[in-house]
Amino acid sequence: MESRSISVERRSTCVNIKIMVKKQRSLQRREESLSRDSIIEASVALLDSGGEDGLTFRALSERLSTGPGAIYWHIADKSDLLTAACDSVVARTIHEIVETTPEETIRAIAAGLFDAISTHPWIGSALTSAPGASPIVRIVESIGQQICQLHVPETHQWTAAGALMAFILGVSSQNAANGQLARRQNLDRTDFLEALSTTWSQLDPEEYPFARSVAGRIRDHDDRADFLAGIDLILMGIESMRLRSQA
Repeated sequence: MESRSISVERRSTCVNIKIMVKKQRSLQRREESLSRDSIIEASVALLDSGGEDGLTFRALSERLSTGPGAIYWHIADKSDLLTAACDSVVARTIHEIVETTPEETIRAIAAGLFDAISTHPWIGSALTSAPGASPIVRIVESIGQQICQLHVPETHQWTAAGALMAFILGVSSQNAANGQLARRQNLDRTDFLEALSTTWSQLDPEEYPFARSVAGRIRDHDDRADFLAGIDLILMGIESMRLRSQA
């Protein structure tokens, strides 16, 4: 009886060991299949659907069918995760730019970022919350290289790049915020602009002569076209600055 009991106990121990090994191997395979890229891709999807509030390690764990510990192996915290997600979108946007002339390349970078921030509105705050991180550096570098190719004097290069950066990120982020507000309040863009145009057209002509004069243009203006026209104005200013420095 004692021998049989020992034999059963040994078999039970072996079975338990096999189950433990199988579980460990399954966990290891799942963790090995979890990469930083897959975490970032899932994070972008969560940010797109729920904004920054929707990006939590719990939600991310559920989406990836894994535990928070496996995610923390690749990502330090939520701030790191947000910056990485932002950098992923910015890097892809800049990588898709086909360089031609410096002016056209700057225009393409600006348009690409405008569209990216419009599609992913959370990028605006992600960029401003991490000014020294990779996404901002990528943008500065891509614009700065084109500024150098325009032969802008070194003493004016930062001013030129900074003006473009401020305009691109500021206007793009504001446009994205306006779009989010309109969606939350179920505002129709055409109706909103029509109402705004009507309001401006009824302003006091002596106090607001300019606002009244452009009221009619508000109805059908294109935000993206206006944005790119602003980029052209800045580029004209950069060219003027370059010519003055050579005089």
